[in-house]
Amino acid sequence: MANEPNTSQTLTGVVDRVAFHNLENGFCVLRVTVRGHADTITIIGSIATIAAGERVTAQGGWANDRVHGMQFRATAISTEAPDNIDGIEKYLASGAIRGIGPVYARKLIATFGTDVLDIMENHPERLRDVDGIGKMRAKQIAAGWAEQKSVRDIMVFLHKHGVGTARAARIYKAYGDDSIALITENPYRLASDIQGIGFRVADGVAENLGIGKSEMIRLRAGISFALSEAQSNGHCGLPRTELLEFAATLLEVAFDEVEDALNQELADGKVVADEVADEDCIFLTQLHRAEKDIADRLKILVDTPTSWADIDLDAVLPKVESETGLSLADSQKAAVGLALKSKVLVITGGPGVGKTTLVNTILRVLTTRSLNVVLAAPTGRAAKRLTETTGREAKTIHRLLEADPASGGFKRTAGYPLEADLVVIDEMSMVDVLLAQALFAAIPDKAAVLLVGDVDQLPSVGPGQVLADLIKSDALPTIRLTEVFRQAAESRIVTAAHAINDGHIPDLDATGTDSDFFFVEADDPERAADLVRILVSQRIPNRFGHDPVRDIQVLSPMNKGGLGARSLNTNLQAALNPPGSEAIQRFGWQFDAGDKVMQIRNDYDRDVYNGDIGFIDSIDPESGNLEIKFDGRPVAYETADLESLSLAYATTIHKAQGSEYPVVVIPVMTQHYAMLQRNLIYTAVTRGRNLVILVGQKKALAIAINNVSGRRRWSKLREWLAN
Repeated sequence: MANEPNTSQTLTGVVDRVAFHNLENGFCVLRVTVRGHADTITIIGSIATIAAGERVTAQGGWANDRVHGMQFRATAISTEAPDNIDGIEKYLASGAIRGIGPVYARKLIATFGTDVLDIMENHPERLRDVDGIGKMRAKQIAAGWAEQKSVRDIMVFLHKHGVGTARAARIYKAYGDDSIALITENPYRLASDIQGIGFRVADGVAENLGIGKSEMIRLRAGISFALSEAQSNGHCGLPRTELLEFAATLLEVAFDEVEDALNQELADGKVVADEVADEDCIFLTQLHRAEKDIADRLKILVDTPTSWADIDLDAVLPKVESETGLSLADSQKAAVGLALKSKVLVITGGPGVGKTTLVNTILRVLTTRSLNVVLAAPTGRAAKRLTETTGREAKTIHRLLEADPASGGFKRTAGYPLEADLVVIDEMSMVDVLLAQALFAAIPDKAAVLLVGDVDQLPSVGPGQVLADLIKSDALPTIRLTEVFRQAAESRIVTAAHAINDGHIPDLDATGTDSDFFFVEADDPERAADLVRILVSQRIPNRFGHDPVRDIQVLSPMNKGGLGARSLNTNLQAALNPPGSEAIQRFGWQFDAGDKVMQIRNDYDRDVYNGDIGFIDSIDPESGNLEIKFDGRPVAYETADLESLSLAYATTIHKAQGSEYPVVVIPVMTQHYAMLQRNLIYTAVTRGRNLVILVGQKKALAIAINNVSGRRRWSKLREWLAN
């Protein structure tokens, strides 16, 4: 805690280092050189954009922090371009301008001195006088400087209206130099046009621009906001009354005002009215169309015959069993027979029940014909695992459909379908309605479809519950495997997962190096966080020989809090790969060579997708750019693109869907109460291949296992399929 500032002063100095800067709200911790002070001082405040070397003027007062000592708490901070050699070099070396890192900063200063900023703006052709700067780099630096100036103006405008720097950069990329004019005209367009900017941010801008709470432009935007909030919870729509009440609460207006706005949205086709289980519901038009398209497409696929129904299974199966050395159970043989007769087949079941054996057998039986078989899964890790278990190339669904960066959609569509006789999709529980819509549209009429997944895992992060709706509709042939085979039953991971799924506390008392499932008790969050760090960095590597970075994955129920993924990432990075002198600090993270990172949004240009894990291979000290390897494939990132990455020593359980790791460590505490559900813990445990360790309280684990009250997802796919 700190004492409140007791004086009002103005300090002016040069930023020596940006110790911390939260790009969402502007909060910063600056180390500043101020004339008259022997040592750098710490200034705490808020500013839209800041870089080392800039001159700052801060208004506020001094406060004595019990931990950090004397600090200057600023109520306002303003900046000016640096005007001396040291300041300009620090500014250029900070990564603020694309194409310039510490090395080129020194070269530019050596060549142009204090005139360098004027050269970049007014005489960029002279940049080629610097050793190592050719035509392309000079062009890049000039463009980076121009963009920095434009973005800074927009950032200052938006920051005054409550928008953070990271979002401002995305706004500039979308709107360019027209950003301020377009936002002033209709700030709510931000919520629909810019990824990562929601209604609340747009509403804050609108309020500052003088738009009243009851103006129709706000009320109509609020309807879409309410449905988008529902979508983030997995819904495709909401009951009409629930939507109106929700929107009225969010907007803080009367019910009848929202009803008028909804009627206008319906009249313009922005939303759609329909019924689900005799309940009047309102859907976002895109999601309503997606579910209808899925149902229509599946009906067409189901109604066309396969070209291999005449395969003599009794003759082929013994040969397959001889080749694999595996004898199928009667239930598996029946499943293979059903697969040969079915144009679309769903296979579901938990770990150890033979899903992989069944899929491999079906594929081997069908290889007696010359068939074009394609395999895919929602994530890179799931696709890689599918390749390993089948011996056939598998792709992510995005790569299979040939994601198109220009359109944000896919090249493979109904007009340009996949070349396939059989399409196998694994981890189908992860696929949301929009991806399923694109997938089924691209499957040709002649192709059969095999959908594999564990319906008891968490549903997709995106809207809908496609796999569950397919199964519950009874419209498609479905095989639910339940028998745990003997070899799998020897794994305590498998037996624990099935116990959890059946609503029972698994055996938590196992000891010995031959066990693969452990529970480590911790009474409080601080102790649990320490245990996670010690387990990952010391105990597991020493006892079991696993690499702490590449083999071990920490999975947390939540992102925030002391035991959330973000805090655990910081602790684990400090223990496993402490940032060095070349580390880049951006967007609340420090990135250095050797760090494990995760892509957190789809990037079609780089062919890297949400949830993909990579390792920073190198950092270029001249430009500040990084090279990251995803499954061995090098991908280049510029400093400005790092907002798409987070550290990945720890991640949320939701982000781990579809992935499998040699070792998982799962903190489970009552502080996670809001997220503790049976399918969450079941999903986490089934992510571990060789070793699973739970850390926390038995009470918290019991709460999760007993909680099956996951909120219903409003979707219409099941009804459309059933009808």
